[in-house]
Amino acid sequence: MPSTTRQALLQALSAAGGAYISGQQLAGQLGVSRAAVHKAAAALTAQGYALEAVSRRGYRLLGGDPFCAEAVGPYPAPVQVYDTLESSNRTAKLLALDGAPHGTLVLTAHQSAGRGRLGRVFESPSGKGVYLSVLLRPAVPAASAQTATIGAAVAVCRAVQELCGLELGIKWVNDLYYQGKKVCGILTEAGTDLESGRLEWLVVGIGLNLTATAADWPPELAEKAGSLYPGGPAPVSRAALAGAIARQLLALCPAFDCLDEYRARCFVPGHWVTVCTGTETYAAKALAIDEEGRLVVQRENGRPQALHCGEVTTRPARTE
Repeated sequence: MPSTTRQALLQALSAAGGAYISGQQLAGQLGVSRAAVHKAAAALTAQGYALEAVSRRGYRLLGGDPFCAEAVGPYPAPVQVYDTLESSNRTAKLLALDGAPHGTLVLTAHQSAGRGRLGRVFESPSGKGVYLSVLLRPAVPAASAQTATIGAAVAVCRAVQELCGLELGIKWVNDLYYQGKKVCGILTEAGTDLESGRLEWLVVGIGLNLTATAADWPPELAEKAGSLYPGGPAPVSRAALAGAIARQLLALCPAFDCLDEYRARCFVPGHWVTVCTGTETYAAKALAIDEEGRLVVQRENGRPQALHCGEVTTRPARTE
């Protein structure tokens, strides 16, 4: 059965706002047989949609957590949906090397080897988070890659606010927090043309915890990690939220002109932090986010310096 029939049925039932539509009316509206409507409804149910079919009344959409390309919603580029992957970023990078177009979206229900920054493992409980990667091909210098991470953080905040009504905070540079716990991580990877110094592609990987609980994570993460809706249910499907995030990201690319919003959502400036650069660890006061998205910090009795990478954690307030 063509996926276009499923998509058309989904759009018709969604537009009805929970009201019943008869099979005969749907068949006429979609230009297919009633048997085709029945098959499309069964396929949508198998994909996770909560459809109700009642004799003499018809069909109506109740919700559910559909996990399929149709549930992503209108999208201007290819969408690839998987039950499990080693890593959505790894798959997206392979697609980039194969010439996949700008905006290609990779979405998976589970990652067996998800990665975060600095080579860390990113835990991805199956079916309990939004795990996606978006392939971007912006015509910008390689030095501008960090602006994509800034844009991705803002894109997630906007999408979550739009669909869930929740406000997230940003911890420089790529972690998002809700109610004091980390709920989202972002990993941006790039391929560059060494001769021109320009980006050939960017892959922005986003992992957002939706319904996972402390029992889903190792003990060392249980106190730090959180979810938007621990234990569920969530009022939005994983695929719909992924689609909203990806659309927000594409709307910001390539300029990623959202630094003021990033600053407003970032809770790090003004706090004492521990900075880990990979070569040293030290305490400093976080002062501001500069025009290049770098975190400006000042060591005790030292000069301000701008960090373009590294890891920061906030420290207890101290008397100056």
